[in-house]
Amino acid sequence: QVQLVESGGGLVQPGGSLRLSCAASGSIVRINAMGWYRQAPGKQRELVAAITSDGSTNYADSVKGRFTISRDNTKNTVYLQMNSLKPEDTAVYYCNANIKRRYYSGSFDYWGQGTQVTVSS
Repeated sequence: QVQLVESGGGLVQPGGSLRLSCAASGSIVRINAMGWYRQAPGKQRELVAAITSDGSTNYADSVKGRFTISRDNTKNTVYLQMNSLKPEDTAVYYCNANIKRRYYSGSFDYWGQGTQVTVSS
């Protein structure tokens, strides 16, 4: 089994900051790309930021310059530092990881349970 457990969501005022964390655990051989997605009410889930195993990053245009994705491979954890938050950043944020499991051929995508981020005054 593989689990992704997220933490760090909450309510913040516009202009504020939050840091999301997502820790992977289980029968993991290797974690390839990791990323954060978000889904606002009535909208499709969208990619926010992604990071490869060697640290290359990719961001949605709407968060460039405000959000920073990073990972700690020793802890199987990915982070999302969110600064200058706006009301339009309000959404459920989901962690995603592409993982090679022990005893399985190939790699598969796994998802966290989601954490709510609300930006409001």
